[in-house]
Amino acid sequence: MRTMLSLFGLLLCFLAQAEGKASCWSKKKANQWYNQQPWLAGCNYIPSTAINQLEMWQQQTFDAQTIDKELGWAGALGFNVIRVYLHDLLWQQDSEGFLKRVDHFLAIADRHKIKVVFVLLDSVWNPLPLLGKQPEPAAHVHNSGWLQSPHIELLKDPSRHNELEPYIKGFLERFKRDKRILLWDMYNEPGNTNAGSYKKYEPENKAELALLLLNKLFKWAREVNPDQPLSVCLWNGDWHEDKLDALNRFTLDNSDIITYHHYGPFASMKEATKLLMRHHRPLICTEYMARPTGNTFMYVLPLLKKHKIGAVNWGFVSGKSQTIYPWDSWTKTYTCEPKPWFHDILRTDGTAYDKNEVEFIKTMTCK
Repeated sequence: MRTMLSLFGLLLCFLAQAEGKASCWSKKKANQWYNQQPWLAGCNYIPSTAINQLEMWQQQTFDAQTIDKELGWAGALGFNVIRVYLHDLLWQQDSEGFLKRVDHFLAIADRHKIKVVFVLLDSVWNPLPLLGKQPEPAAHVHNSGWLQSPHIELLKDPSRHNELEPYIKGFLERFKRDKRILLWDMYNEPGNTNAGSYKKYEPENKAELALLLLNKLFKWAREVNPDQPLSVCLWNGDWHEDKLDALNRFTLDNSDIITYHHYGPFASMKEATKLLMRHHRPLICTEYMARPTGNTFMYVLPLLKKHKIGAVNWGFVSGKSQTIYPWDSWTKTYTCEPKPWFHDILRTDGTAYDKNEVEFIKTMTCK
């Protein structure tokens, strides 16, 4: 199966080249771009008042006041980048209104001297997104309302993948010269089956479908040719050169900047990071930090700063996403705040979960 997937990935790359798409940035161009950046440190961000991407961005629930307050806290920590998720249904609902709200968001972030990494699509959690009023959080459950993008029925039908082209191209065209945007993250954790949380809805060949869609995403994005680099994260599988599956091979061959996720023990993360450094492209770890595994700020930030690898942890202000609870809250019952918190840094009033941790972050991010 691995051999077949690898051949499949090579075929997709060949077809993309045959279609004449713009190529991946050279290592020289990528490193020149990265050398102009400060050491990037920040967090994945959703306002504490939103349960998911739709509640964050829909007109009725777009909470600029909370966003401004919380990004002020992020700036006070020395964070200079945030990773933020979008959703294709927002484009279908009201593309112009969506773009205006995104522009408003970028203006807020810019006031706090924070650049933004936008995630265009996502393979994680609920595969059946619906516009309109979003559900309340399930008690004590990690990310109980987070949404996949696109809807799983669209992903399962490759003949429908082109329905996403207006969203991808329209969004990139609008912001392709915008210096407030650091990077385009094309598709979060493509192929992730969510540990069976939505097993009855998700196809067995989800990774193959994600690879088909990724090929189109990069083709469309290269046609727009934004100033900002493109990337899709490595998050699973073996990253040794001779053991790459088709999805990871495509990721490394097409990403201008290598982004990756790692929540495992520090020793494992250190080895994975060392492995990726051999590609001689800029690295940004766009998801890390799970306290119970030993993947903590105290261990990870010094490693990443030493090598000028971008550090973007999961979670900031504890809120409706409830990511203070671990992933196993989907199968194990919690009745109160866990000790330690899984993710997140601040409580809703801006006070620190761990004062020593916050002070350590500040010492790492100070110039």
